[in-house]
Amino acid sequence: MAERKPIESWLTDMDGVLIHEGVPIPGADAFLKKLRESGRPFLVLTNNSIYTARDLHARLRRMGLDVPVDNIWTSALATAQFLDDQRPGGSAYVIGEAGLTTALHDIGYILTDHEPDFVILGETRTYSFEALTKAVRLINDGARFIATNPDNVGPSTAGDLPATGSVAALITAATGKKPYFVGKPNPLMMRAGLNAIGAHSETSAMIGDRMDTDVLAGLEAGMRTFLVLSGVTQPEDVDRYPFRPSEVVESIADLVDLV
Repeated sequence: MAERKPIESWLTDMDGVLIHEGVPIPGADAFLKKLRESGRPFLVLTNNSIYTARDLHARLRRMGLDVPVDNIWTSALATAQFLDDQRPGGSAYVIGEAGLTTALHDIGYILTDHEPDFVILGETRTYSFEALTKAVRLINDGARFIATNPDNVGPSTAGDLPATGSVAALITAATGKKPYFVGKPNPLMMRAGLNAIGAHSETSAMIGDRMDTDVLAGLEAGMRTFLVLSGVTQPEDVDRYPFRPSEVVESIADLVDLV
């Protein structure tokens, strides 16, 4: 096999790689600092669509991690870009938070419950029966169903929470319509992120803590993949998948010297 080209661009997941339950993972600050000093293109990715990039920049900064707003790529931003490409100036009924609604406003979308082009499901901590019922009826009336990401659960200090994938399954059961998931592991999110920073998959790497989203998305986008064991996936889990990361490391601290 031909030897892989040097890594010139980096994409990294956020939760489980850079932070864990609101606390920076040792080595994250050094990794980000070296990326900024090197001038190499990079993105911090998250499937969570609750927060805007500006929100996340502020939250990370309070933890001591400096990530410029332009270097943050969320499933909400990827969803907005996808919709802007597919149906510019469209309309949508949205279940989600500011990260998603702001991204849609920024591309000129009209948010409405009157004959929308799309029903868009994102992350929120306040899923309501009324909103879900409205989504089901709009989809049955012909609105196309989009979801920001397929994650079934999300983390919290009290334990796992139902996330977008679980709620999407409920809507699918009620309508018979499956959503198009934009976020990881869809390589669309990765390729759009690479395009945003002018990077090429052949010379890019993806760092993640989950085999089923981060590693799979990086693999399908044609990137080198690094699995860190500081988050969801544990060493004994790796062999349960029919694919493997390029390399498994303990944490982000082990990758600082590769930048």
